Amino acid sequence: MVYKNEMYRNPILPGFNPDPSICRVGEDYYIVTSSFEFYPGVPIYHSRNLVNWELIGYCLTRKSQLDIENTRSSGGIFAPTLYHHDNVFIMATTDINKGNFIVYAEDIYGPWSDPVWIDQRGIDPSLLFDEDGTVYFLTADNDREKCSILMSTINVFTGEKLSDTCIINNGCGGRYPEGPHLYKIFGKYYLMLAEGGTEYGHMETIQRADSPYGPYEKCPFNPVLTHRNDMRGEICGVGHADIVEDGNGNWWAVCLGFRPSCFKDEHLMLHHLGRETYLCPMKWDEQRWPVMGEGGKLSLNMAGDLPGLPENDAAVNYTDNFRTEQLDIHYNFLRNPIMENYKVDTAAGRLILQGTEVTINESRNPTWIGIRQPGFKIDFAVTVGAEELKNGGRIGITAFYNESYHYDMYLQKKGKKLNLYLEKHVHDIVSVTHTAEVTGYKEIRLIIESGRKWYRFLYADNKGRLCELGTGMAAGLATEGTRTMTFTGTYLAMFAERGRGYFKELYLRVRDADEEDDRCY
Repeated sequence: MVYKNEMYRNPILPGFNPDPSICRVGEDYYIVTSSFEFYPGVPIYHSRNLVNWELIGYCLTRKSQLDIENTRSSGGIFAPTLYHHDNVFIMATTDINKGNFIVYAEDIYGPWSDPVWIDQRGIDPSLLFDEDGTVYFLTADNDREKCSILMSTINVFTGEKLSDTCIINNGCGGRYPEGPHLYKIFGKYYLMLAEGGTEYGHMETIQRADSPYGPYEKCPFNPVLTHRNDMRGEICGVGHADIVEDGNGNWWAVCLGFRPSCFKDEHLMLHHLGRETYLCPMKWDEQRWPVMGEGGKLSLNMAGDLPGLPENDAAVNYTDNFRTEQLDIHYNFLRNPIMENYKVDTAAGRLILQGTEVTINESRNPTWIGIRQPGFKIDFAVTVGAEELKNGGRIGITAFYNESYHYDMYLQKKGKKLNLYLEKHVHDIVSVTHTAEVTGYKEIRLIIESGRKWYRFLYADNKGRLCELGTGMAAGLATEGTRTMTFTGTYLAMFAERGRGYFKELYLRVRDADEEDDRCY
């Protein structure tokens, strides 16, 4: 394969895709990311060129692997790591309610095993398969007064610990050393850590030793990757990296970062799309320390020695006409879904949702199905029909961060009248801000448009004319504004409560980053 210097665009996995881990198998690359309270768990992405990625599956697809029915928001699955060893794919991760576990599969598409639980505290598990057959298991223990990196040796297929857990490191001085990755390169053991917390002070550090147990020598120019001194730039919070060699002598890092809603001359530090996955070129200096990116920084447009890339249109279109019984792979559910409440009517080209008494305002499993919002500037539209709604029942669409932060546009019956509402939930404030009577509409086209700062909610009247129902500030869905620490991002979702309805002709477009905001922004 011919490699040449190519420009590419970051993030490579836009929208809510944090804590990436990468592995290479021949000319194929795979990335897994965190999924928290969303189901299925641990999405798997595939690429041949490190830049263009396709979602191909999930590691955790059944309740025996992932029981998160009552987990809190931003609970569930934390920080997976992915490996290919002796022709087996191995994924280690944390269920924050239960502990650390491993699943494995001979095929990346599965089936993946049931969990193999490892009796070691901490989060962010990772593995090193050493040349002598020893498998080292690392976690980050941030529950004690002094944060530590823990390690033991294990059997990955049984979970048996072959040595006691010991502390091998306490980081390089940043708070919350976590996301440990141990590599053996140039005959040395390199320990790479995320430090500073996964917010604006996030950074990546690296150390090395002659033994996995240390003592470790710190890189003289740590942190090797950070945007902590550029908190009003286009990318913030960079860290939690993993590295890979591409088979042609080039090295790369994938890491998380986030794009603030406002930057440069704005005085707001807010983001609502979630932490995303970025690609970072990496080289080794003469002392064999890694040099990442552009002086330890990333940009939205970068260059690197890549395989020839196809033409990459910045705008992304996604449609679903619901003509296959299997739901599209891009959809997620809130916690473990009750699948009988989701039915695809292929003949009519529609998705039927049966709502229950559980609402999207609760930390449970409502009838809710969504797609990650992959960019600031989006157009999202779907046609909705209300078939059978009980008193107070709702069916519609939502820009959704979690049960306490979401903007809903929905149909609801009041007596014999059918009304369309815009309702906003921010903290414990619930406000119906706009209403339109749509009695006589068999179905209605609902639309969400957004820019960096606003969401705009529209509908098509019975003559096909677009009518604005109202707007909502993106700041109401920002991670920095949530009442507890959160780690996810905004979804565009369909939902039903206390009744039945259907959705058809779904459309999602991500507008070019350079395309002007229009109409209301």
